[in-house]
Amino acid sequence: MTFDGKIVWITGASSGIGEALAKAFAAQGAHIILSGRRTDALEQVAAGIATDTLVLPFETTDYEALPVKVEQARNWKGQIDILVNNAGISQRSLALDTHPEIHSTIINVDLLAPIWLTQLLLPHMIAAGSGHIVGISSVAGRVGVPLRTAYCAAKHGLIGYMDALRAEVEKLHNIHVTNILPGSIRTNVSRNALTRGGERRGKSDAAIDNGMEPDECARQILDAVANNVPELIIAEGMEQQIALLRQSEPEQAFAMTAAMGAQIAEKYEAGDDD
Repeated sequence: MTFDGKIVWITGASSGIGEALAKAFAAQGAHIILSGRRTDALEQVAAGIATDTLVLPFETTDYEALPVKVEQARNWKGQIDILVNNAGISQRSLALDTHPEIHSTIINVDLLAPIWLTQLLLPHMIAAGSGHIVGISSVAGRVGVPLRTAYCAAKHGLIGYMDALRAEVEKLHNIHVTNILPGSIRTNVSRNALTRGGERRGKSDAAIDNGMEPDECARQILDAVANNVPELIIAEGMEQQIALLRQSEPEQAFAMTAAMGAQIAEKYEAGDDD
């Protein structure tokens, strides 16, 4: 697959993986629709892209507004070839003391919003006879990670939805579906994570700070989309190992996460969540 002239719609495009994807797709000739909540940040990304761009800001959980946004996106160039569901928010709190509203917020943003956007765009891809839908899940969508119960629930759910969707549309409608499972990528995901009371955490993790560069993550995602790869784990070291073990040797993976979780929970309860 070549991306020259393709129309790529990316949510969460104002920074991190989304910004890196926008620039990577554009470098291969794609035209980019940039979506997120911050218009000024999206415009800054657009200013660094040589191909045609459409800045289309919206709140992903504003379900009443989404049909209009889908029409605006489609009317820009007449179609959407690739949808990248990248917008999301993480969590840093124990299940024991996390308010139910935090679970609702994260599941809304990370699971229900990408499902609904995909559902709205899907009939148009079917009518066009082709398309590609990308879900940015996480290693935490395959492995239960401490301090991230709501996030894991949402990211596990996104993988399940995308897998079921692929089974329905790949052969019948020539629509490909790719799940991406990143590990630690050097972004603001930890700083923006919600704490038990719903506040932004405001600080990063050492694992994130030492993680993969977003540009390298984007390069691997483009390769996966170009080759119609159903699922790709983008992780290194222990994160990659435990994600693969969850599939091949689940008991070993459970033992590793239990040991890790006990240590992390103890530190968290002592006031150290780094």
